[in-house]
Amino acid sequence: MIQVPAGTQALLFDCDGTLVDSLPLYLQGWLRAFETAAGHVLAPEWFHGRGGLSEQMVLDLLEAELGRTLDRPAIVGAARQAVLEILPDLREIGIVADLARRYRAALPMAVASSGSRQIVVASLTHTGLLPLFDTVVTVDDVRRPKPAPDLFLEAARRLNVPPAGCLVLEDSTEGLAAADAAGMRAVDVRPYIMSSGRPHASSQA
Repeated sequence: MIQVPAGTQALLFDCDGTLVDSLPLYLQGWLRAFETAAGHVLAPEWFHGRGGLSEQMVLDLLEAELGRTLDRPAIVGAARQAVLEILPDLREIGIVADLARRYRAALPMAVASSGSRQIVVASLTHTGLLPLFDTVVTVDDVRRPKPAPDLFLEAARRLNVPPAGCLVLEDSTEGLAAADAAGMRAVDVRPYIMSSGRPHASSQA
């Protein structure tokens, strides 16, 4: 079970790969969008280890590798639409979602994600998790995505909690680096998800 240290004043959750098992959906959406909007077939393996990157960071890497400028609005729009179409397949990650349920009445909580507001809010709404949180901060609200600390600092500001009082729940290298840069404690949820053996299991029926 994920432990919340004594003295914690707020919980800040990443979304994709932490609260919801959305990374497989993103993979499908981006592969489809990139082939349709850019005329290029990407190997699924290309996205391995890049789940913590924002849309624009992904496109930066792709442009550098391909050596050409891409139609970013077309690719992003197609990718988001593809994800929304398969959103009914999205499931929560039970061990983390249950932690949020346990602390809903005890601590202020926020979601801080490098994803777009459109997709993050849709994901949390679909899984029924949105009402658990006092605020949702996305890449649309800050200048820099993770690994910069901007998302977590903005979430702490909205909750009126000092950074040192926040505990971050994260599944990516970029997110953990962002928490460290923000002066916050963090929990890497990946070992807990793996050890649970049932990432979608929840106490909620």
